Amino acid sequence: MRLDFVTVDVFTERRFGGNPLAVVPQAAGLSDAQMQAVAAEFNLSETTFVLPPRDPAHTAQVRIFTPKAEMPFAGHPNVGTAFVVASRGGGKGRLLFEEKAGLVALDPIEEGGAVVGATLTAPQKLSRGDDIAVDVAAAACSLHVQDIETINHSPCIAGCGAPFIFVELKARQALEAARPRTEVFLENFPIDGATGIHLYLREELGGVDIRCRMFAPLHGVAEDPATGSANVALAGLLASVRPEPELSLRLSIAQGVEMGRPSLMEAAAEKRAGQVVETRIGGRCVPVMSGTIEI
Repeated sequence: MRLDFVTVDVFTERRFGGNPLAVVPQAAGLSDAQMQAVAAEFNLSETTFVLPPRDPAHTAQVRIFTPKAEMPFAGHPNVGTAFVVASRGGGKGRLLFEEKAGLVALDPIEEGGAVVGATLTAPQKLSRGDDIAVDVAAAACSLHVQDIETINHSPCIAGCGAPFIFVELKARQALEAARPRTEVFLENFPIDGATGIHLYLREELGGVDIRCRMFAPLHGVAEDPATGSANVALAGLLASVRPEPELSLRLSIAQGVEMGRPSLMEAAAEKRAGQVVETRIGGRCVPVMSGTIEI
C-alpha cells in the first residue's frame, strides 16, 4: 500500500518555524498499529490520519498520534490538518472533524482567495482538575519552588479535550532555564490523564501577551514548539480566574522560541455568567514537504 503524505509548519508564517506536522490525507484502510508505526517513523510531536466521516454531514474523521500514543484531541494537528484539507478543496467554510474527544469545528483563514491557516473551537468546555504540588511541578522542570507563581492559581490540571498541567512562572529567566526531568515525570505522572506540563509567563512584549513552553517526555515529546490544545485551555483557565463574570479574552501566545522554532497563536475565551463557555485558537500554516509512504 502506498499513501501520500504532506508536512506543514503550523502557527508560523515561515518554513522551518512553528510546529511541524505530518498529515496522511487519505488514510482509509490503515490499522491502529499501522498509524502508530507511521507516527513513530515521522517522529514529530504529532501525525494525523484523515479518514471518511462516520456521519456524512461532517468533513472527516481525524486521528492524532504522537510517536508513542494516540491523542483524543490536539491543537496544532487540527489547525494543520484543516489547512491541508481546505487547501485541497475539502469543502468551503467551516470544517467538522470527528475525533476521540468529540466534534471539532475549524474555520479556515483565507487571504486573497488562498487558505493560509485555520482557527479551531475546542470540542469540550474548560474542565479544571486537581492542583499539583508546587515542589513536584518545579522538580519535573528543573526549577526552584520560588520560580512558580501561585497568586493567580496553583499548578493545576485543566483541559478542553486534552488535559495538561499548567504552571505559571514569575520570570523569563525561569522559563528559559526550564528542562524536563523524565525520571520525575515517570514517578509522578500521569495524573487524571495529564502527562504534559505547560509552563507560561505573562509577558506583554512585542505584541505578545504570553510566553510558554510544554514538556511531555512520556509521550515521546521532550518539548513541543506549539501546543494548541494546551494554549486553548490556558485561555479558558486565565478567563476563569479573572473576576469579571462577563469577559471576551484575547491573547497572543508565543511558544517554541527557546527551541529555535518560534510559533505564534491567537487564543480566545468567552465567559458568560461567570462560566467559560467557549475557547478558540488559531494561526497560520506553511506547506513544507510531500511524498509517499509504503506500508
